[in-house]
Parts: sequence; C-alpha cells; structure tokens
Amino acid sequence: MTEISDRYRRLAGAFAERIDAVPDDAWDAPTPCEDWTARELVAHVVQSQGMFRGLVGRETPEVDAAADPAGAWRRVSGLVQADLDDPERAATTFEGVFGEQTFEAAVDRFLNTDLVVHGWDLARATAQDDTIDPDDLRRVDEVAHAFGETLRSPGAFGPEVDPPPGAGEQARVLAFLGRRA
Repeated sequence: MTEISDRYRRLAGAFAERIDAVPDDAWDAPTPCEDWTARELVAHVVQSQGMFRGLVGRETPEVDAAADPAGAWRRVSGLVQADLDDPERAATTFEGVFGEQTFEAAVDRFLNTDLVVHGWDLARATAQDDTIDPDDLRRVDEVAHAFGETLRSPGAFGPEVDPPPGAGEQARVLAFLGRRA
C-alpha cells in the first residue's frame, strides 16, 4: 500500500462516517454547493469515483446513490480502494487535463481533495462537526492553488469569496474554493 492508498482509505472512511451520521430528515438539506441537497452531493461524489475509474478503462456498476447513499458510497469507494491497493492498477496511466498521469496520482489530486471539501459540505449541511484536519486542509490548499483557473471550471469549485474578517485558515481556504464558512 502507498501513502496515497492510505490517504484515500482514511478520507473515504471519514466520508462514510459523515454519510452514516446524516439524520433521515436531513437528506434534503441544502449544502454549501449551490443547488445541491445533501443527497445530491453524495450522488455527485459517488459519480466522480466511477468517472475516474472510467478514465483508465474500468467499469463501475450502476448504483443508486439517491436511494441508498451509504451503500452506493461503500460500493464505489471500495472499488477505487481496490484499484489503489493493486500496484499495477494504481499505476495505470491516462491522458487528462494535466497531461499523462497515473490513476493513483489523479485520485490523490482530485478525489482526495473532493472528499475533504465535500465532506465539509456534507457536515455543514447536516449539522455535523465540520472541522477539517490541518494536514488535509494544507493539502487541499496546495492542490487548489496548483489547479489555477481550471479550478473554476463548470462542475468544479465556485468563484472565490471574501472570508470574514479575522477568519482562520479553514475559512480562508474554503473561501478560496467559493464557500462561506
């Protein structure tokens, strides 16, 4: 196993815990992602896992994240984890927006970042603890700034907002990603 595989396992597990903690009456709660409910946000994260597997020619079975967010998440994140745990599959390359990259590197850059940020979105929408681990926050900040303007492309992150006066590091990073903490 690699550092990236271990990081994905930890972040995917934390995302699963947040899904499990969503009260039944909170699935339709709005999230910091404009026009998405908690249920739609989880469906987006589930869909993203399959999309990245597709970039390296792997099929992901259809799952109904709207009907079973927790089950759908566990199914697709388990497939991604299995890919990361297999050195050959993790090293599979594809041509993407940032040139040729490995599946493992793309997961770390994109999916691991999404898990941190969308984990915050889900926690915020459903009244859970939304504290981001400082090390994860630093990684997200580094990755976000490395994306440049592609960060603001459709389906990615919104326009930067002004953080509140005296905002801490988490609020400043989230503001850069278009979120008001």
